[in-house]
Amino acid sequence: MWQPTRRQALKIGGLGAAATVVGGGVLATATGPAESPVAPLTDSMIRKNVPGTEISLPAVGLGTFQTFDALPEDARAVRADVLRQFWAAGGRVVDVSPLYGLAEENIARYAVPAGIQNDLFLTNKIWSTGDHLWDESHALRSLQTSMQRLSRTTPIDVMQCHSLVNVETIVPILHAWKAEGRIGGLGVTHHDPAYFGPLSRWVQTGDVDFVQTRYSIAERSAEEHVLPVAADNGVAVLVNMPLEKGRLHQLVADRPLPDFAGDLGIRTWSQYFLKWVISHPTVTVALPATSVPEHAADNMDACRGPLPDAAMRAKMVEHMQSIPGFDHVTRQPWYPEKRYPGAVNRAMAAIQARSSWRPAGAV
Repeated sequence: MWQPTRRQALKIGGLGAAATVVGGGVLATATGPAESPVAPLTDSMIRKNVPGTEISLPAVGLGTFQTFDALPEDARAVRADVLRQFWAAGGRVVDVSPLYGLAEENIARYAVPAGIQNDLFLTNKIWSTGDHLWDESHALRSLQTSMQRLSRTTPIDVMQCHSLVNVETIVPILHAWKAEGRIGGLGVTHHDPAYFGPLSRWVQTGDVDFVQTRYSIAERSAEEHVLPVAADNGVAVLVNMPLEKGRLHQLVADRPLPDFAGDLGIRTWSQYFLKWVISHPTVTVALPATSVPEHAADNMDACRGPLPDAAMRAKMVEHMQSIPGFDHVTRQPWYPEKRYPGAVNRAMAAIQARSSWRPAGAV
């Protein structure tokens, strides 16, 4: 089981001093107003313990898929403001991946001038094969590139095998990196319920510290295997897609919150959906993504006030089931009415321009 360093145990409480950038990262000279790295977490904030450690994390973090892959300069400045408001509201856990285009660099745009690039509790990913079977070079290059893009001079807190890609090789590599002090902890991820069986088996047999899985009030199948196996094996749970990539918000639109939401201090639909997720006893951190600074602060407010008990959780699901279209929300396109013109979508468009073929059912 993961044994955290003293730095990891201290920085979550806002007690660690910001490290000076000495690694020559690609954004070490990023411009912007320098701000104090001290943003203490309040006693009222809901935290979850990482099993087997003394680390206590705010129960809401920040996801970056698509939302932080921003190309125009003004859009990149907005992402820096997202991270600024997230940090100021007590946010600490940021999940990223090299697959997310410019997300790592855009995290650094605020983190470096603010001096917090080493104080974020960073969960990153490896998606790689190699020049041959058991070749580590691609994975190692990915780790080194991530460290440079993030201007990180201390080990990444958690490195995960992204979507179980080449998992039979990557998990052993991650164990070696952990033993060598290159990373803090290790994990496995997937967002597709079709892969929750293999994901659960790796949680059970891979001696991992974290598992990242999809879980929301609309997609609850992780309750069948992933969450129970994580609880049985003392594995921390990170949740992706807790807001279903904007689709839950599209469903509720301008509907008023139910009256009982006020009993939990819920003021917005985001808080409704996030409180439902983080109230599961096995969930450690939910990772909503956003490109709107005010939404980052709003999401963090789900970490305050009472959490629903089992009866209230059931009532919250029942209320959603009364809204027409709820049973079909997960089959709608991601991020409705939003566009993210970043490196990933630009590359996808370039490939599509070279062929008329599209996957069956593609929108």
